[in-house]
Amino acid sequence: MVYRIEIHRAAQKQILSLPRKAQLEVARTIDRLANTPRPSGCKKLRGTELWRLKLGRYRVVYVIDAEAKLVTVLKVALRREDTYK
Repeated sequence: MVYRIEIHRAAQKQILSLPRKAQLEVARTIDRLANTPRPSGCKKLRGTELWRLKLGRYRVVYVIDAEAKLVTVLKVALRREDTYK
């Protein structure tokens, strides 16, 4: 089952602000979400519809719409307290 991937404009800017090596790792990971939207290591954030995926120091925050077969990446950021807000 293949999901479509959408990346919010803010997340695109965040990805472009990362170091080149991190950009490539994030891009590969986001591409893999099309085939496996809930890979091992991902976690559903309490009280929300958001999912989180760890990539070293970085976090990818996204939403899964199973009916529409859509994964929407909302944020890519360093892990800090405001990352999940």
